[in-house]
Amino acid sequence: MPAGSLTVVGTGIRLVTQLTPEARAAIRDAEKVFYVTDGPVQRRWFEQLNSTAESLHHLYQLGRDRLSTYEEIVERALAAARGGVRVCLVMYGHPGVLVTPAHDAIRSARAEGLSATMLPGVSAEDCLFADLGVDPGARGCQTFEATDFLVQRRRFDPRSALVLYQIAAIGVRAHTATLPNLRGLRALSAALVEHYPAEHQAIVYTAAEYPGCRAIIEPSTIAGLPSAPVQATATLYVPPLDQLPADPELLVALAPE
Repeated sequence: MPAGSLTVVGTGIRLVTQLTPEARAAIRDAEKVFYVTDGPVQRRWFEQLNSTAESLHHLYQLGRDRLSTYEEIVERALAAARGGVRVCLVMYGHPGVLVTPAHDAIRSARAEGLSATMLPGVSAEDCLFADLGVDPGARGCQTFEATDFLVQRRRFDPRSALVLYQIAAIGVRAHTATLPNLRGLRALSAALVEHYPAEHQAIVYTAAEYPGCRAIIEPSTIAGLPSAPVQATATLYVPPLDQLPADPELLVALAPE
């Protein structure tokens, strides 16, 4: 039996248009395609590109623990690859950014001796940088998943930018239609007020998912986050506090000889 393989790709955030040529070729050339995005437009597009395309979106059932769903996605993809098939697993956004089943599938496939590759894609953070005009290298940028940021009490520098993913789903373990979790937003606001003034401006950002649409950009104060309009896929951007003067001795010491 020929050895199967797994390639994991991302669609980007904006429907179809942010799919890279490399990812498109991987979907087209696969012997079996699994995808987790939903909707008639996506379904028609995938099926036209590769007739073997099969949606796994139905595995995301209301009330079901997300880890259980992730495990089934991984097993469906690996079962096909174990049978000697070239499998392409298509995730939303960048497949390596907060996409647990993508990483799990890659690790499991390699542990079983299968060839496994992940291709980069466009993430929500990439869209945020473009839409908000943020250069992450100018003052530095720290990125966290919001629940992890809170429960692990992550240390960060408020004089660099802060990006928090999945702020609507803080503390949420099961797939649910009831978002945002207001208790989570209140906890996030309280944690951030320890590091920023209550009136410090932040932006609740949701990338555009369809061509021709605009991103949703909602200004808010740190204290006002619990009452801000937060979409299910929103990301929080917190601009940095004023920068301190550079260390003059280090500037001298770092000068080229």
